[in-house]
Amino acid sequence: MAVRIRLTRVGATKRPSYRVVAIDSRRPRDGRSLEILGFYDPLTDPATVKIDADRVNAWIAKGARPSDTVGKLMRQAGMGSGATATAEAAAKPKAAAKPKAAAKTTRTRKAPAKAAATAEATTADE
Repeated sequence: MAVRIRLTRVGATKRPSYRVVAIDSRRPRDGRSLEILGFYDPLTDPATVKIDADRVNAWIAKGARPSDTVGKLMRQAGMGSGATATAEAAAKPKAAAKPKAAAKTTRTRKAPAKAAATAEATTADE
């Protein structure tokens, strides 16, 4: 199971607030989460961010990957040293994709054969 640490939207219409949750990556944005790890309220000035660092680090140790937004919130909350370094190590870029096989150069075409046959038929009629 691929676990992500990401935001789930809560709150009223036009008044968003978010929970930081550990959730299976195949679930929808507001689907059932495995654990609530904190919250984020962007409407306050400054934005309120509260994240349980111990639980986040425990999930990262188990292989969970934080989303880009949660990574930024973790740095904002002062968790930048250990958690994001581990997350960045887990999110190493993969090896470059292999080039696709060359396109076929020879193709059998029926259209030119038909065109030649009709051209011969018209010349034979004359």
